[in-house]
Amino acid sequence: MSATTSDLEAPVAYAPSAETLAAVLTRDERPRRPSALSASLTFGWRAILKIKHVPEQLFDVTAFPIIMTLMFTYLFGGALAGSTGEYLQFFLPGIMVTSVVMITMYTGVGLNTDIEKGVFDRFRTLPVWRPAALVGMIFGDVLRYILAAAVIMCVGLALGFRPAGGVTGVVAAIGLLVVFSFAFSWVWTMFGLLLRSEKSVMGVSMLVLMPLTFLSNVFVDPRTMPGWLQAFVEVNPISHLVTGVRSMMAGAWDPAEITWTLIASAAFVLIFGTLTMRLYNRR
Repeated sequence: MSATTSDLEAPVAYAPSAETLAAVLTRDERPRRPSALSASLTFGWRAILKIKHVPEQLFDVTAFPIIMTLMFTYLFGGALAGSTGEYLQFFLPGIMVTSVVMITMYTGVGLNTDIEKGVFDRFRTLPVWRPAALVGMIFGDVLRYILAAAVIMCVGLALGFRPAGGVTGVVAAIGLLVVFSFAFSWVWTMFGLLLRSEKSVMGVSMLVLMPLTFLSNVFVDPRTMPGWLQAFVEVNPISHLVTGVRSMMAGAWDPAEITWTLIASAAFVLIFGTLTMRLYNRR
């Protein structure tokens, strides 16, 4: 049988030689392994994109701080300080700290959700710095902290808050708050890995956060409290943070409280960051 035109025009299979295959496989075309910072920032960008696609996540950093500021200012301001304006000068730095510290728990909740969905099992197979996914998640949450602080400051200025420290004092105070919140988030990453469900993470987080934020110097002067409660308030890290933030906004910086806050932040990262990584590596 004679060959048809289609048979003549059919492509001929090409089998590369062993030498050619070896040259291709050994060629140095593999991309470089990303640095720890690059990988962490990439995962941080992922966290920001999640906010972009689900903007309802910003409810806790916008509506919640506004409600807290208005409610406590007009509910307790007149009774505690004689006027809402005077109370606002004392109260606003504290409610800023409270609102931002409260939303740090969502770092652990989000981590637990990703683990339950199997997302982190895929991340663990990537050739990147192992803690990058965790660090990047917290980097993404830093944007939420800044946004919450900015919202409260705008509301406070509209209500009559006037920081004597000016723009420099406000920016420095927010910076100190963000540093502490970043460090404090490692507590919730540990719980996110340790507990089995996001509801459990949220429940334990609230159990820890409620005493820390309400049994502090956020709402009233501790000198009006019983002696046993003053002892707790004096060692409460939130109290030291609030005092440092207040001093910065007032233009009379308190080096002791600021240093204490930075040391506490370093301790949170060292202790809970280490525990988080141990749990992460064992999963």
